[in-house]
Amino acid sequence: MPIELKIPTVGESITEVQISEWLKSEGDSVKQDEPVAIIDSEKTTFELPAPLAGKLTKILHQAGETVAVGAVVAHLEADGETGKSKPDEKQTPAKSEAKGTHESGTKTEKPETVGKPQPKKDKPAEPKNDDSIGDGEKKATPVKAREEPISAPETKTKTPDAKPSPPIANQKSLSDREEEVVPMTMLRHTVARRLVEARQTMAMVTTFNEVDMSSVQTLRKSLKEEFEKCYQVKLGLMSFFVKAAIDALKQFPQLNAEIRGNDIVYRNYFDIGVAIATERGLAVPVLRNAERLGFADLEKAIGDFSGRAKDGRLKPDELEGGTFTITNGGVFGSLFSTPIINPPQTGILGMHTIQERPAAVDGQVVVRPMMYLALTYDHRLVDGREAVMFLSRVKKAIETPARMLIEV
Repeated sequence: MPIELKIPTVGESITEVQISEWLKSEGDSVKQDEPVAIIDSEKTTFELPAPLAGKLTKILHQAGETVAVGAVVAHLEADGETGKSKPDEKQTPAKSEAKGTHESGTKTEKPETVGKPQPKKDKPAEPKNDDSIGDGEKKATPVKAREEPISAPETKTKTPDAKPSPPIANQKSLSDREEEVVPMTMLRHTVARRLVEARQTMAMVTTFNEVDMSSVQTLRKSLKEEFEKCYQVKLGLMSFFVKAAIDALKQFPQLNAEIRGNDIVYRNYFDIGVAIATERGLAVPVLRNAERLGFADLEKAIGDFSGRAKDGRLKPDELEGGTFTITNGGVFGSLFSTPIINPPQTGILGMHTIQERPAAVDGQVVVRPMMYLALTYDHRLVDGREAVMFLSRVKKAIETPARMLIEV
């Protein structure tokens, strides 16, 4: 009896998914828990593993199809049952091979019958539109008689002279103007829809500031080896900004709130979303109760999210919710940008690349590692004053990291 491969539950709000790619073909052997397909949902991309070791016998839904959660998409045959089904499998190909031989035989007979007159020069015996193929003067009169009522062969005779085919082929190879139509993944479609909705439903405004990264760089350099030895993880930049954002959110709770109908929902917890770019699209896993996590815990969680996001192994519940988001375009070299809010949140903090620039310090012009910060906020709930002061608070926390410890 075949084993059914079903689409698992991937979240309360998700009722259907899309088969992005089959990693195995019919007849391929699979190991237990080995991925056989890549599945796209509205929130994430994940791999569909084989429940048991065996062979993939039947694929019921092809790549690109949308199927419901719980639907059977393929049949597997366990290793223990392979021996029982082998005789049937051998018979089926044998029959198909016999049919294929018979059909191919029939098809080969037809081309042979059609092709036989050519060696016997039956067609030249009926010269339709070529005066050079006549055997003598007696055949010239019937050729002309047949040419008069037939206009199509005359056109075909001129076509080889004009030789349009080679130029067309050459133009195609020289221009290299090609198009490829690829179906939009469910994840990409959802991201696109939500971003357009954010533009249409929110009064988004972006404010900017710049921060001197000297203190953070010095701190990371001095504690790098000790921190890694103690916690088995590197001390990165993102943990500093998560801490700084939480510090500022405590002072300006509007940016950690949500508009729900005619109400404003304020929260006393901080679920920080961290935007991670992958080949399959943007993923924003959430650090639950980030205010309770230390620097090492934050770095471990962010590193784990990043690795699993690239492999398509994030769980749907890890992508749900979130009260505020941080995105770092600086890893790709972005100097300046205006991030878009992830609804129903009311704010998103954008980090950018660190660049050495001249800065005025104590009346002197010095070169410092500077970063532009961008805060996009929903003006329906957050006023410009709170937004500017929020960003200023983040700046102070990054430039003086000790402030985050003593909370001043």
